[in-house]
Amino acid sequence: MTHTVAAEQAKCSTRIRSLVRDLRLQQDKQQSQNMNRDHTHFEIRHARPKVRVAVFGSFYRGFHVLSKFLEEQLRQKVEVVGVATDDASQAFVSPGKRVWQYPHTLDEREMVQKLARSHGIDVYTGRVKTPEFYERMDQVWKPDLCIMATFGQKINATLHQKPPLGFFNLHPCIDDHWPSKYVGGNPFQALLDEGKTYSVIAMHHVDDGFDTGELVAYSERIAIPPNAGVVDLHKLTSPFAARLAASEIEKIIDKSFTSPHTRASNQPQAADRP
Repeated sequence: MTHTVAAEQAKCSTRIRSLVRDLRLQQDKQQSQNMNRDHTHFEIRHARPKVRVAVFGSFYRGFHVLSKFLEEQLRQKVEVVGVATDDASQAFVSPGKRVWQYPHTLDEREMVQKLARSHGIDVYTGRVKTPEFYERMDQVWKPDLCIMATFGQKINATLHQKPPLGFFNLHPCIDDHWPSKYVGGNPFQALLDEGKTYSVIAMHHVDDGFDTGELVAYSERIAIPPNAGVVDLHKLTSPFAARLAASEIEKIIDKSFTSPHTRASNQPQAADRP
């Protein structure tokens, strides 16, 4: 009798231990699922929508800037939604006063639009101060930020006031004073005429003037080689311009997601876009 009771007690203890073990395993599994769900929700809450960028650029500066925004590091943060570029055969881009007056190839004329189209990016080569282009900006591109890099049309307030994170330009000059006296469509020639030994690229906000908007940053100094011409300087300085734009725009983007004021007023709203 005593042996039977002891055996039953042992069986009962075994079943209890088994039930406790199963309960603990179930609790651990549930806890793990909860942690995974919370982590997923955290990632969703903190995922950044890509910033929509429009590039207004041509020739080597436009090519290098666009190339930079298509590199993997920046593609994680931005989406190039449109490219406006010069049609150097059209008088409205003032080809006789700008880089297009110097010898160049057809490939150099078209390299920006070819690069954009090879990545499926919408390209525009017409006049930008038109109802057609305003509609394209408002309804198709919807940029959060615009960057200009060798572009032959003046940007008016209707355009430069649209993007919530800003409309910027990359302009060659020297770093002695801002706004620079080297304004307009051919600053490299002015630098060469005055015998300057270096140039910098200024990134600045676009306003209603010619290269007068608030300065964002300068690139490092770039030495001007002996006997260099305007086209040589475009080729030489364009990678510097692209690195400057990438660095400063990354800062602007990061700030837009960390500053409470900027988040409230300027943060891209992915839900508002198709």
